[in-house]
Formats: sequence, structure tokens, C-alpha cells
Amino acid sequence: MRRPLKYVVGSLVLAVTVSAAAPALSRPAPETGRFPSVPSEHSVSSKDPVSSKDPVPGKDWPTATPAQLGLKASKLKEIAATARRGKSNCLAVVRHGKLAGEWYFNGTGPNTTQQVFSVTKSITSTLVGIAQDDGDLRIDRSASRHVPQWRNTPAAAVTVRNLLSNDSGREWSTTIDYDTFIRSADQTAFAVGLSQPNPPGTVWAYNNSAIQTLQEVLHNATGREVRGFAQQRLFGPLGMSHTRMSTDRAGNAQTYSGVTSTCRDLARLGLLMLRHGQWGTRPIVSKRWVAQATGRPSTPMNAAYGYLWWLNRHGVQADALAPLTLETALDPNTPRSRLVPGAPASTYWAIGLGNQVIQIDPGTDTDVVRHGKAEFLPQPPTFGPVEASKVITEAIRRR
Repeated sequence: MRRPLKYVVGSLVLAVTVSAAAPALSRPAPETGRFPSVPSEHSVSSKDPVSSKDPVPGKDWPTATPAQLGLKASKLKEIAATARRGKSNCLAVVRHGKLAGEWYFNGTGPNTTQQVFSVTKSITSTLVGIAQDDGDLRIDRSASRHVPQWRNTPAAAVTVRNLLSNDSGREWSTTIDYDTFIRSADQTAFAVGLSQPNPPGTVWAYNNSAIQTLQEVLHNATGREVRGFAQQRLFGPLGMSHTRMSTDRAGNAQTYSGVTSTCRDLARLGLLMLRHGQWGTRPIVSKRWVAQATGRPSTPMNAAYGYLWWLNRHGVQADALAPLTLETALDPNTPRSRLVPGAPASTYWAIGLGNQVIQIDPGTDTDVVRHGKAEFLPQPPTFGPVEASKVITEAIRRR
């Protein structure tokens, strides 16, 4: 029986090492929860347009009360209480570029970092977009341009787009992806050296090792060490000062998992996406890339997947722990649904093991971030996309 995607989407990557199975926390602070305090309030419609003058955070976040941002404070408190019961470490809600509220649990605070697991994949997607904008690569071209070992082999048919879409056809099994691969000292070499059992575009699989080959693609395409590229072109310009990519034992940046970050830092990435890749007056990644990565499914085999971002589009929902073939996806008897049926179709997420979440909703200009306990298969109570979506569906003040 196919396990519904909503039950496994938050647990899609194991820790890089056994010790990483629990979040690594730093800089503890008392348990807190607060709304910003400002002198006046007014109602804001969810349909209010985004202004070019809307702020982006500098060293500190601009803040406003929930009411000023068109949000119900009482409902946000209810959602935060659900987050606390759901083994969360932090929850942040941003609307119109301003911090409407943030809550910290279990001794964490604004500068507390933890591993965010497969949220890393969405960061990798953004780095690929930047590299394409620079002209260093083209996602529709063979990845073998940047992975010499694949030239003149069946893997030469794999494009960078296939790697971003998880339909590369690269070798996959649970044993490989969640044991042999993550225990390899040189994860990039291991991933590059796997076989090509299926033609690209014929099988969808949540393939961590295939995504790790994007390290080789980015490194060779840009001529830069990937961690340095991320720091110079993404983390630094956005002020994500507490965010770092991890490496395997050979020193390769891990592009499938391993980023450590704070709730506030990830909210900056969410705001970048809401601003179509623009950070104030500075372009970080093109509007075209943001639309390509998140605007529609990247493959007919999974309506819930863009370019390493999770979508809320209606269609076939692939099981993250079992491959899905194109033949099955095209079968009219295969069930179709949405990742979070009650949320808008335009909503999308970066999601990591244990429901580490960045939720982005362009229609309401909201950005929600949640960190929590690392659980391979989250057990209730937890707090994932369904719970985070209540910020959109229940906390917006409607005129």
C-alpha cells in the first residue's frame, strides 16, 4: 500500500552521522513567546499588494503587531501552543516583510542553531539558480558537462533539471540512500559512481545520493568551493549570519542535507522567495528561477515537487520512501490529491527530517518557519506543513 505523502514528507533524509540524529543546539535562551509591540494597529487585507517599499531585514528584523499585519493575535497564539506541544524548538511568522511573532521552546532563542536536514535541498536549488543566472550552467543540458565521469555512459542523458526534479533515474534503494551513502567518507564520489538503471524522466525517487551529485555540478560549473559560493552569494547578502553548510569527511559540501541555521535566518530565505529573488535593491536569484523552481511541478510523476521545493499542486503524490514510475503516474486510476488540501495551491515549502519547515505563501505574503525535534518518522504530536498552513487559512484577518 502506498503510504500517503503527508505522513513521510517531514522525514525525508537521515542524519549525515549517527550523532546528528538529534538537533545540535547552541546559545540557549529561556523559553519565550512574543509579539512585537508598536503604538498603533490597523486591519490589513490578505489581498493587499506587496509594495516595493516593503522592508527586508538588516541586522535586526523589522517588526509589527499581528493586527497591523492583518493577522489574528489570538489565533497565532493557538498555533504557537500547537507548535510547543508538537515538539518544536522555535516558530516564526513573517508577513509583508515584518516579524509578526516568534516563539522559542526547550531553552532555545533567536540565535540557536540546529540542523535543518532536507531544507538544505531547497538552498541547493537556489544556488543552482544563481549559477544558471551567472551563465555557469544550463539546467536543460547534460549534467555530464560538469561530471566528467558520466560522459559516454548512460548517465550522460541526465540533465541538471533531472537532478533537481528527482527523476534522474540514478540508482536508489533505502539501503543505499540511508546507510551506505551517508556512511561514505566521500559522499560525492560514492554518488557519482552509482549506476544508471533507468532512463531519466521515467522514475521519480527521493534520491539523496543523486542530489549530492549537484555538489560536483556546482563546484565544477562555478569553479568555486560550494560552501564559499553559498556564503558569498546567498547567506552573506541575506544576513544569514548563523547559517552554515556541512561537509562530508572528504570536505565536500553536502547539498542534500546538513545545513545548520536559525529560525530567523531561514525566514530570510523565505522572504527572498516571496520577493521573487530580490533582496531590497539587490538581485540574488532571478524572478524567472523562483517561478521555475516553485511555480509548477517539475515532473508528471509528482505534483508536489518543483526543483527541490515541495508544492501544493493537485495531482499524483509520490511516496517519498518508494519510487513511482511514469506509467503509474499517468494511470488515471492512480489517486490524486494535494499535499495540504486546505491550503492555497500556490503555497510551497522547504521541508527536512522531523518537520523542519519553511512555508511560503505568495498569495498572502507570509513566511512561516518551524524548527523541531529530529524524528525520522514524526510521531504525534508534531507540527508540520498541515499545522503551519493554519497561519494562512485561519490567522489571516479577512475584510
